[in-house]
Amino acid sequence: MRPPNESAGVCTQRPNEFGNSESLTVDRYDPQPLLDGNRRALAKAITLVESKLDRHRQQSQDILEQLLPHSGNSIRIGITGVPGVGKSTFIERFGLYLIEQGKRVAVLAVDPSSPIAGGSILGDKTRMEELSRREEAFIRPSPSEGALGGVAQKTRETMLLCEAAGYDVILVETVGVGQSEYQVAGMVDFFMVLMLPGGGDELQGIKKGIVELADALVINKADGDSAVLAKKARQHYTNAMNLLRHTSFWTPRVMTCSALEGQNIDAVWGMIVDYYFQALEEDAFHSKRARQNLEWMRQLVDEMLHLKLSRNPRVRELLPRLEREVAQGRATAYAAARQIMEAF
Repeated sequence: MRPPNESAGVCTQRPNEFGNSESLTVDRYDPQPLLDGNRRALAKAITLVESKLDRHRQQSQDILEQLLPHSGNSIRIGITGVPGVGKSTFIERFGLYLIEQGKRVAVLAVDPSSPIAGGSILGDKTRMEELSRREEAFIRPSPSEGALGGVAQKTRETMLLCEAAGYDVILVETVGVGQSEYQVAGMVDFFMVLMLPGGGDELQGIKKGIVELADALVINKADGDSAVLAKKARQHYTNAMNLLRHTSFWTPRVMTCSALEGQNIDAVWGMIVDYYFQALEEDAFHSKRARQNLEWMRQLVDEMLHLKLSRNPRVRELLPRLEREVAQGRATAYAAARQIMEAF
């Protein structure tokens, strides 16, 4: 573990409780505290990245440019699952196991909830109480509201900052509903779906598209009376996974574990290590990251064009009339869209 450094960090003032960062300023950025593993410097850098102000966005990009050569040295693991599957318990047990193996662990919780209401982050930290107290761990939310790129933008850039700060394993947790799974799968090296034992149909409660993205299905809560159900579920899920086509070098695995009792946590990590070395051997690890970066750049270009389009005065003047005409069937969507692009 890198020695802590308590010198100055990124910004002179934190945002208020509503996430506004009007007073956040950067005079001269010294990357060394963050590179030395200072958690306070890391937290301040992430706060700047999460700011919605244009000038803070530019400042954060300048900081990321400085730190980019020091990033990329972690294993990025996405973890999803339906509510109640025990994600927080699993992540805490898994994180503590990794720390015992000499790793430093960052947990980024993707939270689509309102930041004013507090989302799930306070609950996550409460449920990960032991992990949050460890010096080798860092737990941080990625609120999704109100910025270009949404949750993916903040989470991706936060990952880079955590890697520069010396964290060996980045765990990205998502709530298990909606579009966030696809976003997270597109930014991690290994994507894991946690399942419940005794769920009935082997595909019940999960989307086929998400299963196709999974590198592993891990059936949690395989303890007590549920141990037999978990064993049966493993066979069902294995059969279901065999029906899907996998073009990658890696054949997704189905495992059982008990986060509550700490059973098979080491086997889950062993599986991820197997994946990592196979990916390196097949020259797939770095090519996957390169592909993700290119896809992310293209997505940002699309979003920036849309943002610029929406701010164009001529477009804003035309848009209400064209929307009414399309809604009333007096103009086709294509014709209206073409008028907007010509005005732009």
